[in-house]
This record gives sequence, structure tokens and C-alpha cells, in this order.
Amino acid sequence: MTEVSNKHKLWKSYRFLVILLCSIFLGSIIGLMMGTDATVFKPLGDLFINMMFTIVVPLVFTTISSSIASMSNIKRLGNILRTLLFVFVGTGTVAAILIIALVIIFPPAQGVQLNIPPAEALKTFNTGEQIVATFTVTDFPDLISKRHMLPLIIFALLFGLSINLAGDKGKPIAKALDSLAAVFLKMVHIIMFYAPIGLGAYFAALVGQYGQDLIGSYARAMLIYYPLCFLYFAIAFPIYAYIAGGMDGVRSLKHIIPPAITSLATQSSIATLPVNLEACEKIGVPKDIRDIVLPIGATAHMDGTVFSTILKISFLFGIYGIPFTSPETIITALFLSLAGGVVMSGVPGGGLIGEMFIVSMYGFPPEAFPIIATIGYLVDPPATMINATGDTVASMLVTRILEGKDWIKNKLS
Repeated sequence: MTEVSNKHKLWKSYRFLVILLCSIFLGSIIGLMMGTDATVFKPLGDLFINMMFTIVVPLVFTTISSSIASMSNIKRLGNILRTLLFVFVGTGTVAAILIIALVIIFPPAQGVQLNIPPAEALKTFNTGEQIVATFTVTDFPDLISKRHMLPLIIFALLFGLSINLAGDKGKPIAKALDSLAAVFLKMVHIIMFYAPIGLGAYFAALVGQYGQDLIGSYARAMLIYYPLCFLYFAIAFPIYAYIAGGMDGVRSLKHIIPPAITSLATQSSIATLPVNLEACEKIGVPKDIRDIVLPIGATAHMDGTVFSTILKISFLFGIYGIPFTSPETIITALFLSLAGGVVMSGVPGGGLIGEMFIVSMYGFPPEAFPIIATIGYLVDPPATMINATGDTVASMLVTRILEGKDWIKNKLS
């Protein structure tokens, strides 16, 4: 009887994950069989992504502002932000060192022959204007958009801080925001019932559309990139989780599988944010930490973007016969890759901005843009998987630093 009960509990814990994986596998098989005709299923996937994007803006605003508004010790906010920055830069640097070493040993453009038409035009990149546009908007209505996530996060931080500093007068607003955040999270649970259909359809379209490119001219670059991402997911994340919470931390990584699958299909850290918040709650990351680290991480913590940025740079260097070995080149690539997470944001297509940045920064001709734009589309799924699930692991590391080594054991007990 006990054995049957344990099997029932095990199935109850993993049934949604099994259903999700089966739908992804079925969608991929359909994509391989139908080829580009499988894009007919894309609208079913778009329904899921659109619903997730619709919920993201109010969810980000309410979770961040309510978390800060309800903090009894405002110094904790400063500690969280400082620790968050340390963790983001630390894991990003590790990712950069790994990919730089890999592309030096295995140049991704070696033996590649490409015949790609030139881009019509390449916009001049204005660093000052881009920095201003990254962190601010010109009008309040512009905040209510997934395209302006960093300005929204900054506004939510200031709004929550203002409520906190208002004292008793701000408490009713803080309580209302907390209730709203709970409602939006419940909406996420409802939307996730459609996830198996939506993600299965999206994978069918994705594999059908890009399957041929993966075995074409970009095969060498993809053979470097895809294994690196999945090895980083399978090796680096458990190491980070062990540092964060010992073997309990490693075992808790089972909760990052749904965010990993969601991000792999949607190619958006922002769309994966609701699923990540739920995963961190199950792991036991404190509410104030997860509500601050995850939204900021969705736009600024991108180990996968670090991988893809350096891959694109080294690929262009190889195409144009320029050695990717000088210290100056490597340091510049390291800086661009770490900054790229903020510049590119978490919105699908945002990588095009970063690709223009790379081309103009190094002085490549406009014809270079479509080359790395194509790479961008091919590497986006695994890059986003590393970006999004890395946010959950980063929140565990932040918790370890702030709460001590036994935080996860205390939660379990």
C-alpha cells in the first residue's frame, strides 16, 4: 500500500513535466517530418507566448514593488542588489572564459563558405542614446510594454521604495500590490494548462523552419554552441546549485526543467519569468529575493547571451580572416558579451540590436550583419534556456550568500 502511495505521489509530482516533455518530443518529430510546412502550427504556439507576454508586465511590476514595499529592513534591498550584481558578473565571466577558450581551440568559421546577400542598410549605433533608451522611457505609457522591461523594473523599484518610506500611509497600497501579485501568479497557473499544446506546436514550427540551416553552412558553429549550452546546463548549474545548497540544492534543480523547456520553445527570458517565479517558490528561495532577482535577471543576467555574443564575434573574425587571439580582441569581446545581456534585453528579436552593435563596434562592413543575424536565430533557443534557468540558479546563489549555507535545509524542515 505504501509503495502504491509513493508511486502515486511520484507521478503527481512529475506528471506535468512528463506531459510537457512528450508534447515537445512529438512536436519536434512533426517538425522534422513536415519541414517548413510545420510552420502551420506556429499560431498555436503564438497563443501561448502571447498569453505569457500579456501577463508579464503586470506580474513584474506587482512582484517587485510589493516585495520592496513590504520589506521591514530596507538595508536588505541594498544587500540583495549588491549580491545580485556579484553573482551575475561572476557567472557571466565564467561563461565568457569557457566560450573564449572553446572558439580559440575550435574556430567556428573554419572551412565555412557562405554566400549571403548584403544587408540593405546598417544603422549607426549611438552608445549614449542606447544607454538612455535601455534604462528610461520618455513617457509613462511606454513603461507598460515588454519592450521596456528595464525601465519598468527601475520604476517598480522606486515605486516600492517610495511606498516603504511612506510608512503607515503606504501600507494599504503595499497590501493591495501583494494581493495583485498573488492573482497574477494564479493566472499563470491557469495559462500553463495550455502549455503542452502551445509548446509542442512551437517546437514543431521551430524544428521545421530551422532544421535545414543546422546541417548547412553553420553546422560547425552549431556543433560548438549547442553541446556547450547543454553541458553548461548539465554541469555548471549543478555545481552552482551545490555551492548554493549542497546536495539539497542539486536535487532542487528538478524544478528548473519546466522553465528550461518553456524558454527553449519561446526563446524569451521574459516569457519564462512566470514559470521561473513558480520554480523558485518550490525550491524555497525567499519571496523578496526571487521577486527582485528573477525580473532583473530576465533582462540583465544572460550567460547564454555571453556564449552567443562571443560565438558571433569569433565567427565574423574567421569569415574575414582576422585572428581571434590578441588580448585586446579577447578583452573587447569579453566586455561586449557581458554588456550584451542588458543591451539585448529578454525580448525575442532584441538580439538584432546587439548584432548591429557588434558589426559597428568592430568596423565590419554591412554585409556582416546578415551573417551573424542568421547565427542569432539558430542559437537563440539554447541561449535563452541558459539565460532563463540561470536566473533561478542565480537566485539560489544570492540566497546562499544572504541567508547562509543551511537556507534550503531550513526550508525543507
